Amino acid sequence: MKSTAPIPIAVSACLLGWAVRYDGRDKAHAGVRSLFASGEFVPVPVCPEVMAGLGVPRPPVELVQVRGSVRALGVSDRALDMTGPLIRQAVRWSAQASTVAGLVCKSRSPSCGLEVALHDQPGRAVGMTEGLFIQVLRRRRPKLPIVEETALADPERRAAFLDRVRTFAAGR
Repeated sequence: MKSTAPIPIAVSACLLGWAVRYDGRDKAHAGVRSLFASGEFVPVPVCPEVMAGLGVPRPPVELVQVRGSVRALGVSDRALDMTGPLIRQAVRWSAQASTVAGLVCKSRSPSCGLEVALHDQPGRAVGMTEGLFIQVLRRRRPKLPIVEETALADPERRAAFLDRVRTFAAGR
């Protein structure tokens, strides 16, 4: 018998209109919200920074290459190192969120982005990497479908993502 329960998709909370960003704002995204209009899918809000105990608003962080590792350091205060709390929370969340069948993440976020600027200590961009939350999820749940909100504007990429989510949900 086919289940009619909505399929849970984790979504960066800021994309759903939650004011959880470092600057106290949201990044509400109509294309993301429209994923849930039919009732086939249900959003599961996630904000790694808030879950890691960071306040709103909070000092912005960026990904910095430090002695061969990637760290989440304060933009204006390099002594602010949020790497540990972000990674611990990502590990905890990935273990608890076994019911989600996909993730829509915020582009360019140092925790959630799929392609995020990587900086050196003085702040110059030196390359690209994935956000810390995404790095942990890819290791712990490698088959979980993940997409940035920017990809949902392309009908083919949107349809492909939703097909992957359906397949993932059916395989559990």
